Amino acid sequence: MSAPMPASELYVGLMSGTSLDGVDALVADFSTAQPRSIASAYLPYPAELRDALLALNDAGHDELRRASELSVRLARLYAEATQMALTRADLPRERIRAIGCHGQTVRHRPQDGYSLQLNQPALLAELSGITVVADFRSRDIAAGGQGAPLVPAFHDRALRHETRHRVIANIGGIANLTDLAPGKPARGFDTGPGNMLLDAWATRQLGTRYDAGGGFAAQGQVLPTLLDALRRHPYFALPAPKSCGREEFHLGWLLPYLAGNESAADVQATLLELTARSLVDALAKECGGADELLVCGGGVHNDVLMQRLQTLLPGSHVTTTDAFGVSADFLEALAFAWLARQCMHNETGNLPEATGARGPRVLGAIYPNSGHN
Repeated sequence: MSAPMPASELYVGLMSGTSLDGVDALVADFSTAQPRSIASAYLPYPAELRDALLALNDAGHDELRRASELSVRLARLYAEATQMALTRADLPRERIRAIGCHGQTVRHRPQDGYSLQLNQPALLAELSGITVVADFRSRDIAAGGQGAPLVPAFHDRALRHETRHRVIANIGGIANLTDLAPGKPARGFDTGPGNMLLDAWATRQLGTRYDAGGGFAAQGQVLPTLLDALRRHPYFALPAPKSCGREEFHLGWLLPYLAGNESAADVQATLLELTARSLVDALAKECGGADELLVCGGGVHNDVLMQRLQTLLPGSHVTTTDAFGVSADFLEALAFAWLARQCMHNETGNLPEATGARGPRVLGAIYPNSGHN
């Protein structure tokens, strides 16, 4: 009798973050010690979908229906992005053990016991013909954690160095740090706004989704009084572990601080400085003595922000995770492929030092592939 075929260690990770720009899909192989990215795809959100998702971050009319309909629409986009990545990898769906799908966050209120990600994993399993792992945050929150950030556990798995003190900065809509000090447990937390305010102000002033390369910010000057006022947000003084979202940092929070006669470019420059300073201040307070800052997420494409980080951290080498074999653009998708793998193996996926949970937990809910077309 022949031996059974080993279970596949190929997974798809799907990530759609607080920047609300689109869906990242990545096919990953976890059969070796170092995770290997095989193929990736990106599917941008149509403008009206982005606007509809953004509107759900605040209370409004008929929320349950709108959220449900958007969840179905997102599942169809997730299935399309998955197929794009599989086509590029030249892999049939039968080779994939599971999809890890984070869903689209519209509310993050761990202090009230919940974090809401729009998703329809049962539909995604039907459309893709692949088992889906979803709802990664709930178990950590149930265990007293914040359900975020979740990616530091994967940073520890993929980017730790035995002798160099590395800090990973994930600059998406929200920025977070993972402290990988040699010989010490990994730690992680959200530092505050990443691209969220920068994107919102650029959209308001330029009609674009983001400030390409930081060029708009480079035209302005930092407004010290405004910067000081923004830095007094109580979130920045909270001890780690901690997490945040649009509930804390949004245009409605920013606008009361503006007199109305500021140069738009000066406000953009000040918001960029807020992102850079809040990240560097948190690093100095919580992760002192770092040798390297490895940056991932959309922030790596903001040249002005990257240059500012290096200037503020003269004793650290600032680069991107690409330099160490992990795509800066798709690291979060890779992390959720890994989280799906952990769930399918009944292994823990959270980092209590990052989320504040009472202990390690297996994260995710499994929606099996029925085996039928």
